[in-house]
Amino acid sequence: MNAKNTLTSVQRRSLIAKLIRQGGVESQSHLVKLLAREGVKVTQATASRDLEELGASRARDASGEFQYVIADESTSKTTSAANLIMSVTASGNLAIVRTPPGGAQLLASAIDRNSLNGALKSAIGTIAGDDTVLVVSKTANGGADLAKSISTFASGVKGKRK
Repeated sequence: MNAKNTLTSVQRRSLIAKLIRQGGVESQSHLVKLLAREGVKVTQATASRDLEELGASRARDASGEFQYVIADESTSKTTSAANLIMSVTASGNLAIVRTPPGGAQLLASAIDRNSLNGALKSAIGTIAGDDTVLVVSKTANGGADLAKSISTFASGVKGKRK
């Protein structure tokens, strides 16, 4: 089992993706235990970074329990984001995004990932509740442009959108 202990980060993330697709990964600590059974020792912080890098998120399964899932590569991330946005309102340097109950953290994670990779350049961070995401703009009066770019990002439309 020592061979698995020396996995590269790419190999480890591949194993994590496999475990998630098999189902039953309920939490980061549970993932750490599953990896240990496979002979891979990681900290919870490493597991958290790996989950973030994979784009994994928690979603309710058919029985209502939360499980980690990874979006199918054939499914557009922006399409799922569009399904989560009920409204976007701007004020000053903020955008307030309303989601269905339970959708805010998933949407906030998508916004954060895409602000880091440059797809949402005007966002610097989010705070998520249950059904509301607060998104902060890089500029003092950029809330309106931020709201517009969030709507554009979520719809997957290039260019302007009303």
